[in-house]
Amino acid sequence: MNITTFIGSSREESNSELLSDLVTKDIKHHKIDLKNLSIQPIHDLRHAEGGFQLVDDDYDKIISAFLESDLIIFSTPIYWYSMSGIMKTMIDRLSHAIRDERFPQFKEHLKSVNAIVIAVGGDEPKIKGLPLIQQFQYTFDFLNMRFSSYIIGEGNKPGDILQDQQAVSQANLLNKQLKNLK
Repeated sequence: MNITTFIGSSREESNSELLSDLVTKDIKHHKIDLKNLSIQPIHDLRHAEGGFQLVDDDYDKIISAFLESDLIIFSTPIYWYSMSGIMKTMIDRLSHAIRDERFPQFKEHLKSVNAIVIAVGGDEPKIKGLPLIQQFQYTFDFLNMRFSSYIIGEGNKPGDILQDQQAVSQANLLNKQLKNLK
């Protein structure tokens, strides 16, 4: 199984990344830190003559990772009760990717991809983070991806997530389940 984790935090060793690392501990996977890539915001030209235009940025690395993956983990802090801006920009660009003639197999491939969401926030995230999970669910439904699981953790300062025993336990359980799939 090919696993890719997209890290959507602007912080080094963020709480959402730490929780994702527990999920993928001792499992071969590819981690992409979105803050280290140049991903331009979408310029929506899907209804314009000529459609979307190529953009000179790192987005093709994202598409390649999707195409090489059976499981994608979307790891994001909960910012203003939603995903981080860099995660949202990546997802917005999927509007272009599903129409990009350079990747004719992309849309079909998504049907075989499982998705997991890891989200960490500091303001009652287990309740206030639920709309974020629903947002991901609608996105995955639109893309025909299978939404396998999610974990919402609580943490604010770096390392706080390790104090959330429920989230840590869920991450360890998910890690065991993923190891059994191999």
